[in-house]
Amino acid sequence: MNVNTTATNGADTHSKLLGYLLWLFGFLGAHRFYYGKPVTGTIWFFTLGLFFIGWLIDLLLIPAMDREADMRFVAGRSSYTISWILLTFLGALGIHRMYMGKWLTGIVYLLTGGLFMIGVLYDFWTLNDQLSMQHLREQRQ
Repeated sequence: MNVNTTATNGADTHSKLLGYLLWLFGFLGAHRFYYGKPVTGTIWFFTLGLFFIGWLIDLLLIPAMDREADMRFVAGRSSYTISWILLTFLGALGIHRMYMGKWLTGIVYLLTGGLFMIGVLYDFWTLNDQLSMQHLREQRQ
């Protein structure tokens, strides 16, 4: 579910401040997931940020990752930043899904610990695309 938008989107969908805060835990890939880079986020998670070297380099790359995410993902009613904060800190409770209006799966997450954490991992991989698709649907209505 890869959402491609034109570069004219230009909305500030992602926050550099949150990107840098997540970078503090970036050796686990948090900032890379936030900016829509799940493959490298997973690599960072399993290699501690490419043995901390990639993590240090990312300190300089965050502004570019932020610009790319702002162009790639569609802005809308639900905030990417709030959704990511809720997923990162309360993911197993499904609060991020409830915030996005996905009440049924939010309740399922609440009762099952984020579908036994597998659902939370899925959301780390796809949250940006889920929000973009939701925003596109809202714009068409």
